[in-house]
Amino acid sequence: MTSEQQPSPQDGPDVGKPEPEPSRSALRRFAIDTRPLALPDFRRLWIGQSVSNVGFQVTAVAVPVEVYTLTRSSFWVGVLGFVTLVPLIVFGLWGGAVADHVDRRKLLFWSSCVTWASTLALLVQALLDVRNLALILVIVAVQSTGFAMSSPTRGAIIPRIVDGPLVPAANTLNYTASTFAMFAGPLLAGLLLARYGYGAAYALDAVLFTVGLYAALRLPPIPPAGQASGTPGLRAVVEGLRYLATQPVLFMSFVVDIIAMAIAMPRALFPEVADTRFGGEGAVGWLFAAMALGAVLGGLSSGWIGRVRRQGVALVVAIVVWGLAVAAAGLAPALWLVVVLMAVGGAADLVSAVFRQSMLQTYAPDEMRGRLQGVFIVVVAGGPRLGDLRAGATAAVAGVTASWVGGGIACAVLVVLAALAVPALLRYDARKPADQQ
Repeated sequence: MTSEQQPSPQDGPDVGKPEPEPSRSALRRFAIDTRPLALPDFRRLWIGQSVSNVGFQVTAVAVPVEVYTLTRSSFWVGVLGFVTLVPLIVFGLWGGAVADHVDRRKLLFWSSCVTWASTLALLVQALLDVRNLALILVIVAVQSTGFAMSSPTRGAIIPRIVDGPLVPAANTLNYTASTFAMFAGPLLAGLLLARYGYGAAYALDAVLFTVGLYAALRLPPIPPAGQASGTPGLRAVVEGLRYLATQPVLFMSFVVDIIAMAIAMPRALFPEVADTRFGGEGAVGWLFAAMALGAVLGGLSSGWIGRVRRQGVALVVAIVVWGLAVAAAGLAPALWLVVVLMAVGGAADLVSAVFRQSMLQTYAPDEMRGRLQGVFIVVVAGGPRLGDLRAGATAAVAGVTASWVGGGIACAVLVVLAALAVPALLRYDARKPADQQ
């Protein structure tokens, strides 16, 4: 990055200018850090991803509804999760390896084209009223393949177009926009499906996705900066996993994330809790929206994140807050209190996600970033699904409250024990290079 692309440092007040008012100074310290948006490449990528994510969330609602309408079976809706998870794991790992060997701009563009073509295929089958379950499952699997290739590539691009000190701020902007899409997309999907049908939902996704394609196309060439060995095949994936096993800081950042999602995620319990405690369908919407709402609010007040240097300690604290907030929500007697506590958990989850991503992007060498981003995508996608399985199975044996509350408490305890067992995570300091940690 050239010096002209870098934002000017803000080390202190400018000479000759009045000191900012205390209220404005405090607002700047806590408001979301938007400095990465001054970088044209990141700004275009962020806008493209933010806009296309809204459409992606619309489709994420429309497809399960269409499948249920065709089959009248929740089993086939559940099969969708498996159909998307398998290519996500396989091509997420392989896509990360490819990203370490080729121009990341080209890989991002062409893998995004696969996702876009899949959305167009969903649109065509809806307009023609094909009503073929197998066709929908195949299209969704292809769509997941494109997503699995593009996601680690996009993550590996960020530290190439954003200076190291601004990487946490860039990730916060990305996560805030993503959680906003998770909140707004389903609302749009509900309106479109009720008034116009599946074709309108898929058409909106296809139109919005073109913004993301344009942003990828406008990126500068991003060839591999290091000398990645071998070819982007199974051996390259294994090399990435071996590297991860030798880096306790990065390895533990994945471990604590799996603990957070697989042990504490209560999402699978929301329908039953809404029905038995809070009156049904109206309540379930609030339960599902609470975490995203908290994450958006947490992102908007995240100006302090970029100033945190002991990111390993901060990561552990954020996950402990997540676990305790989940446990408290499981005991809350009123819906509004459950929503507030889950929103606190959602904000803590956003903070932990930003620190995990930032540590990965700045700690790992460039020739390994794509592969490790692939592992990151697999963990991020797989953890909540494991959490759904854990929550449902535990509830069937011990009851909903034990599953919800016990998961949150166990998460907080296990994360602390894991961090104490591998103190390198707690010692991690973002100011020091990896070889000095």
